[in-house]
Amino acid sequence: MALSETENGCPGGEGGESIVQTCVLGGFSESSETRALLSSLLEVHGDITTTESATQKFLVIMNRYQDQPHLLDPHLEWMLDMMLELVRSETSPASLVHLAFKFLFIICKVRGYKIFMQLLPHEVADVQPVLDLLSKQDPKDSETWETRYMLLLWLSMTCLIPFDLYRLDGHLGSDGSTVREPTMDRILAIAKSYLLVVDSSRDAASVLVSKFMTRPDVKQKCLGEFLDWSLTAISQANDQFLTDIMVLDGALQSLATLFKHGKRDDVLQYAPAVMRCLEQKRLSESSQSMLRKLEVKLIQRLGLTFLKPRLAAWRYQRGNRSLAANLSASQSTTVSTAAPPVAEARDTEEDYDIPEEVETVIEHLLLGLKDKETIVRWSAAKGIGRVTGRLPKELADEVVGSVLDCFSFQETDTAWHGGCLALAELGRRGLLLPSRLTDVVPLIVKSLTYDEKRGACSVGSNVRDAACYVCWSFARAYEPKELEPFVTQIASSLVITAVFDRNVNCRRAASAAFQENVGRQGTFPHGIDILTAADYFAVGNLNNCFLNISVYVASFPQYTKAMIDHLIAMKINHWDGVIRELATKALHNLTPQAPDYMATTVLPQLLPVAVGVDLHGRHGAILACAEITHALYKLGLQTNRTVVDIISPECVDALKNIHHTLNDRKQYRGFGGELMRPAMCCFIEKLSLSKMPFKNDPVISGWQWLIDDTIKSSVKDAKMVAVVSALSALCEEYYQSELGTADSQMQDVLVSQYIEGLKSHQMLTRCGSALALGCLPGFMIHGKLKQILEGLTQMCTVSQKEGTFTESRRDAVRAIAQVVVKVAVCAHGSPDSALCSENVAEVYGALLNRMNDYTTDSRGDVGAWVREAATSSLVEVTLLVAGSAPEILQPDLVKCMMCCLSQQAGEKIDRYRAHAGNAFLRLLHSTEPAVPHIPQREELMSIFPVETSTSLNWNDPSQAFKYITQLLGLPQYQYHTLLGLTVSVGGITESTVHFSSLSLFDHLRGIQDHSAALTQFGDVLLTIFRDNLRNDRVSIPFLKMLNQILANSCFEIFTTQENHPFCWDLLNLCKELKKTKDISKLRACISVLCGLIQFQGDVRKKVLSQLLMLLCHSFPVIRKTMASQMYEMLLTYDDVIEPEVLDDVMTLLSDTNWEGDLSTVRTQRNQLCDWLVVPRPQAVTKVS
Repeated sequence: MALSETENGCPGGEGGESIVQTCVLGGFSESSETRALLSSLLEVHGDITTTESATQKFLVIMNRYQDQPHLLDPHLEWMLDMMLELVRSETSPASLVHLAFKFLFIICKVRGYKIFMQLLPHEVADVQPVLDLLSKQDPKDSETWETRYMLLLWLSMTCLIPFDLYRLDGHLGSDGSTVREPTMDRILAIAKSYLLVVDSSRDAASVLVSKFMTRPDVKQKCLGEFLDWSLTAISQANDQFLTDIMVLDGALQSLATLFKHGKRDDVLQYAPAVMRCLEQKRLSESSQSMLRKLEVKLIQRLGLTFLKPRLAAWRYQRGNRSLAANLSASQSTTVSTAAPPVAEARDTEEDYDIPEEVETVIEHLLLGLKDKETIVRWSAAKGIGRVTGRLPKELADEVVGSVLDCFSFQETDTAWHGGCLALAELGRRGLLLPSRLTDVVPLIVKSLTYDEKRGACSVGSNVRDAACYVCWSFARAYEPKELEPFVTQIASSLVITAVFDRNVNCRRAASAAFQENVGRQGTFPHGIDILTAADYFAVGNLNNCFLNISVYVASFPQYTKAMIDHLIAMKINHWDGVIRELATKALHNLTPQAPDYMATTVLPQLLPVAVGVDLHGRHGAILACAEITHALYKLGLQTNRTVVDIISPECVDALKNIHHTLNDRKQYRGFGGELMRPAMCCFIEKLSLSKMPFKNDPVISGWQWLIDDTIKSSVKDAKMVAVVSALSALCEEYYQSELGTADSQMQDVLVSQYIEGLKSHQMLTRCGSALALGCLPGFMIHGKLKQILEGLTQMCTVSQKEGTFTESRRDAVRAIAQVVVKVAVCAHGSPDSALCSENVAEVYGALLNRMNDYTTDSRGDVGAWVREAATSSLVEVTLLVAGSAPEILQPDLVKCMMCCLSQQAGEKIDRYRAHAGNAFLRLLHSTEPAVPHIPQREELMSIFPVETSTSLNWNDPSQAFKYITQLLGLPQYQYHTLLGLTVSVGGITESTVHFSSLSLFDHLRGIQDHSAALTQFGDVLLTIFRDNLRNDRVSIPFLKMLNQILANSCFEIFTTQENHPFCWDLLNLCKELKKTKDISKLRACISVLCGLIQFQGDVRKKVLSQLLMLLCHSFPVIRKTMASQMYEMLLTYDDVIEPEVLDDVMTLLSDTNWEGDLSTVRTQRNQLCDWLVVPRPQAVTKVS
């Protein structure tokens, strides 16, 4: 019913105008390209690659016209002629013929065989060639089925020649050798054989049967025999075997097409026998949906055969089917044309007996409406429409009544769906008289909201979609005056489905049906206005429907109460929790449209459900009560009334008692408790915000117990948000002894309790306790700030050392910033009540330490969550302090913060790099307030102008690293920036490695001729290596980066000096790494040592010595890697050894099995030492 998401590759999310412009084609624009492609088949047919390429190109061209195949019509003839020319040519090889038929099949598939086959030549001269070509085909060849399919269609067209087929036979035995088979027998044999194949040729064979068997000369001789053959095949086949299923499929298809196209007088005599065969076979019980569909298809054709072909005179006729004609026609004309000719109907229906078999046909079709497969139900619905159109009025009304029986709540969703399809067909054909609308419309309204729960989900979306189709068909079938009594029902139901249905297809179907009714009926209230807001694209977003469109539609009074009632009845108890939550938010938004109705009717209706038995209903009702109460409170503010002035005292008491009731019933436990706890926390938050008069009431302690117990019960992150929001609102409303002063007893209890929770062994309890401390209002923190900050900082420090409780550290870091923001910033204030000069260093220290959290576990770099939270917290606190008391912001703190941010902005994970980069720019470019003491601010501003705040995409490595590497030129940022770049350049993500190394080498090339700058860079490089020698997270990427730097000759200025200290320091650090057992680190170290060979002087001998020692490493894989790398090194640096021994060294390195026995390998290694004039390494005996 609903339109498809995309058409011709155009995304459904774009605006409607662009969709129309790009998807609606004006003509066959690829005509010349297609002509060239078809002409090239002579050249390409022999090669599989070129054949597939040409076929694919043709498919792409043709598939563009799937939605508008009529555009091909002017071009079909010349395309067909080109292909048939290849087929008819005697010089065409078999591969070319098959390729031509494959192209013909592609065109036929797009345009449809009924249209395309009419263009196939069907003269007398075509019969024998087509028959001969078809006889040569192998029915079992799966590669050439398109050829057989097209030949069968072509043969079916040649059967239309108006001459007896025996005239084509001539003198069959005149040559005296072999007796030639008559043409009629040949065609019949081919048709029978292809009805039994497994490919699509079977469908074409059924078309052939319908054309061939209906010929005057054939039906006299062969029709009875063919029907006997078909019925025998059906009777003997077993639908449990694949081959027999194909036999049944072919026989049923051929019979269905035969009874469709054959004259009634010719096939009527055989219809009872076919009917008896089908009843005996009982295919409706088959597990094969296609067989059940074909049975329904054949049965409806038999029914139409039993009945005389006539148009029911009693049917309802609207007059003009054209929308333009309807709009232009006058009301009087419309009314006069709509009146059914009753008298004529009575005359024509007299003396007309209905055969008994029709009752059996209708019974089978009604059963087909309840089939489990849609294709069967759809075929049965069309059959009901066709057969009913030939029945007298009284019998047709009985059929309608039987269809209406499908809409019983004892029936399954399939019966409801089939019933909707049948009603749509009956209405579309004018067979559902207006007098029946009083029975039909209430059922359709129910179908529009049909939703049957099945386990953890529900069924019924197909029923709702079909009900929208019924409404669409009614809009086209009936005059406005006929539907006028039902307009309110239909309009409200369609709007509700378009806005509140869970399924996007149903929402779009309802929107389309509503649009059709607005256009054709013109009686839907505010139709154009609603259509503008709830069009096909607008209803695609579920949140937009519930929270925005619903408010606009409800502003029209005709729809308001119906929408509210639907949410209460169908949505707050929906099986999907997302729908329940959206429904309650929608009720909040709709409350201003009908406040009295909400307060006096809806709220009292919800309160019993809120303590009811059904879990989903209870969950939705609690949330709905909370949202409605809060909405009423906000409305009361506008008229200076409290919420208790708006809702009744009974409702106030019921709201208060919900927690007590649930707790007594122990409904906070188990699976249900996972829903009830967050819902009640939301309830507590909304009632606290609504200022319910419960201060000092026992219910407050009950609510507090629930919040505390939920925090201890390890609630996950998403639900914890509701818990801390409830705590914050509860404290704000009920824990102030006077304005701005906390209840000291509750303050002591809560703060000490949550600080104790930070030491829990349960991670989620720690998270909850940290977030609870962060959400406390400022007056609850006053006097406890020092205690809270110590607890949060200590938990972070201890857990970071242990590498555990990562999520709790993340939440603690967030809580530190939240706590600091809620207290005053005062330079000379008390450290227990404000952020001041005494505790600012402590706060920054806690946050800056978290910037170095690189904890990893099975989930990966989980420390990134903490670093991200610390980045956000630092920005928040810094801007607060800079705006209130910038004098307490010490230069070293700002410098450390900016350096940490520059390090994070150079790292490898796009998301966290972008977060840190944006934070860095926000602090740099902030003017109100301006952040003081930023090191080298002027240079930073020249690198990052103000416009980079919006133009720079930090997620894109090609953009980000160009800017980050410029910080390497600033001494204050050089160390941290290079440390961040190290893990990017030495990482494994291809794009990150490529762009970061590219930017780094650009920087190094810029300073290559500046000895001082390069020396400083080298010193920083060595410092990073030294500081992270045992840190695998940095050392392995560092070695990979260093290898790239050496391979690119970035330190060429150092290599010209003998024994440069940079090389000695680097060699000594690499020697430390040789002791590791980590294979990847050893391999990276080997690459660096090979790169160090380019340095001149004594250091080269030391490097060679280390390399040769690694040739006898205890790990065979390292020995093999070392030999391979050394071989490449000697090829690259040809001045390392004397030319006389070069060949011997290279041969020894390449021919020796370095993974062999260590004693053998050591001999070969020692030979290399001699040739390279390096002292042989001596084995050291370990002293025990």
